Amino acid sequence: MKFTKESLKLYVITDRSWIGNRSMSEEVEKTLKAGATCLQIREKNISYDEYVSKSIELRKICNKYNVPFIVNDNIEVALASGADGVHVGQNDILNKNVRSIIGSDKILGISVNSIELAIAAEKAGADYIGVGSIQLSPTKGESKILSTEYVNEICNSVSIPVVAIGGINEQNIPILKGIGIAGVAVISAVFGKEDVAEATYKLRKLVDEYI
Repeated sequence: MKFTKESLKLYVITDRSWIGNRSMSEEVEKTLKAGATCLQIREKNISYDEYVSKSIELRKICNKYNVPFIVNDNIEVALASGADGVHVGQNDILNKNVRSIIGSDKILGISVNSIELAIAAEKAGADYIGVGSIQLSPTKGESKILSTEYVNEICNSVSIPVVAIGGINEQNIPILKGIGIAGVAVISAVFGKEDVAEATYKLRKLVDEYI
């Protein structure tokens, strides 16, 4: 799977709590058809085997649309499922050498909320960093809110692409114009909508216009 800066334009992250009884696989396929450029599976409180099984299922759909498939916060699942990469938290910069574990061919994303951690993530071999929260997020609780000016400073401090995350939706994407990000990562702005295809299509148009 070829990974480029363009792959990060509209980075969609799964969350089963938003879709009720709907099929995650079907919802993922809808969002990929409508313009999502990257997909991350984010699962909490499920077994290893179930996480691997769900990851394999979604990876196959992503392969169909030539979209990178990333596993959140579980290196073992990412490797076992044949995912294109893994996304980890900023604590993993200090606690383990993720790049050496996953090898040079896998995509590595790391979440950060400061210039210092952004620089550390790049040195640790990250292919991209996720920066936020940008706004209050229904999925991130009491996350630290970063100003667009500070996000711009983070972008200028590293040579790898930056994805903005946290509370991003149709209404606030315009505030991200010109700050240097490669794309936006969303959860509820897609999976919190009844029509994920329409939501994705609208977001992609906005991203293409402002980012």
